[in-house]
Amino acid sequence: MLYQAYQFQSDLISPLRMAAQHLSAALWLRETEGSVMRKLAAACDVVSRLRLTHTRPPYQIHGVAVGDGEYPVTEEAVLTLPFGTLLRFRKDGAEPQPKVLLVAPLSGHFATLLRETARTLLQDHDVYITDWHNARDVPLRHGAFSLDDYISYMIRFTEAVGPGSHMVAVCQPCVAALAATAIMAEDDNPAQPRSLTLMAGPVDCRVNPTEVNKLATSKPIDWFERNLISHVPFPHAGMMRRVYPGFVQLTAFMSMNPERHKQ
Repeated sequence: MLYQAYQFQSDLISPLRMAAQHLSAALWLRETEGSVMRKLAAACDVVSRLRLTHTRPPYQIHGVAVGDGEYPVTEEAVLTLPFGTLLRFRKDGAEPQPKVLLVAPLSGHFATLLRETARTLLQDHDVYITDWHNARDVPLRHGAFSLDDYISYMIRFTEAVGPGSHMVAVCQPCVAALAATAIMAEDDNPAQPRSLTLMAGPVDCRVNPTEVNKLATSKPIDWFERNLISHVPFPHAGMMRRVYPGFVQLTAFMSMNPERHKQ
């Protein structure tokens, strides 16, 4: 019921958000420094943003400096699957560079969370990224997305990038990336990564356990299923899909470091 309640309140205050957005735009046109209009416009801005973003924002990587040259960057969908797209940042006119697959978290965020990482890697690499789709928009006919599916996606994406690539996984996908690399090595897959970099993703959670690890072991698995898993509500394409809602995940992240987020 949690997701349904969230969707209901989101739909309910949608007209208020739209009205606040239009009023804010009108007030900013008439505001002066320190005026009541300015304060009222700012208040309307806050009201208009009382929602989560469910549409991926743009990466906004339009160009990159390589050596002494500046090259335009265009996004190219290399492989599109139900739960994610393998996206390439193609540098038109640039010399060939080492290929790297940047594996983004699938945990309440969009892959644009790593836009600055991708921008930096683009200076010396041919960069691909796992552009995950919002699970609430994936129809039930495409089945579930388990850890096995996650690993399978990693293998298919790496094969699409081609032999000689490198893999960099950040946070949540580290386990799936490690498993995919191990399976490809065992199978002597010609597309297996030349190197694997795991960043901020504990593989053995028994070592230096964090608050997340402590919570995970403090409750039985069915407690998490009862309290954290919800069904996608109408009218989304993935209606009735069982998910761990992004708004719950983000709330959990913020609650772990409230002072830092407040600052």
